[in-house]
Amino acid sequence: MRSFQFNNVIHAPNRLRICAFLAPLETAEFQVLREELGISDSVLSKHIKQLEEAGYVKQKKIKVSGRQRTWIHMTKNGRRAFDEHVNELKRLISITTSVEN
Repeated sequence: MRSFQFNNVIHAPNRLRICAFLAPLETAEFQVLREELGISDSVLSKHIKQLEEAGYVKQKKIKVSGRQRTWIHMTKNGRRAFDEHVNELKRLISITTSVEN
């Protein structure tokens, strides 16, 4: 029997939500992501840093009207890792469903 291969970096709830939000987008502004997830700046920053260290996201800081804005996007490796993690979750669900039937 094959063991489950979750991506431990992505699997944490907030990081999973960040990846799920970013996956269909080219990029998202930090403030929009924070508001969508309903978490503090510091919590979001911490999780983005962990995803960035893994090579899954990148940040770009741009000055707009004299204010610095931070934009986040998933890297190719990040999209691949997220897709693999989602597929593993789907596989787990299909096993659970087949056992129930």
